[in-house]
Amino acid sequence: MFGSPPERITADQARIRTGADGDAVLLDVREPEEWAAGHAPGAVLAPLSGLTAGAPLPQGIQDRALVVICRTGNRSRQAVELLVGRGIDAVDVTGGMGAWAEAGLPMVARPGDDSAVAGDGGAVADGGAVADGGAVADGSGDGGRTA
Repeated sequence: MFGSPPERITADQARIRTGADGDAVLLDVREPEEWAAGHAPGAVLAPLSGLTAGAPLPQGIQDRALVVICRTGNRSRQAVELLVGRGIDAVDVTGGMGAWAEAGLPMVARPGDDSAVAGDGGAVADGGAVADGGAVADGSGDGGRTA
């Protein structure tokens, strides 16, 4: 009667699946304030609060496999259950952005944010997108992309 639980992957596996040679998009379901404090390069923001209210996925990712991430893995698991219910190919990251940072994977934050940023310590061109149409000021020179 019930399907199997959604697949969960590690932060390292997520980076591989969503990197330059990967086949998936990293979907961050945290709230905008959390996103601003630090997010993975190239991630797309679509808060769980919007998805549960019926918001569609951002343009350009509807037909892509999704790797869903949040702060600890709780909201991403909820989002994956919702997305899989909509017929979308989605998996979530065990441990969320905490595990991402712990693995030393790159993160970017808005300019002027003094939050700790994991990864190589250098400037990373973000390329991230925001689902609500707002721009992300990320210091990459492009002002962020909107999905």
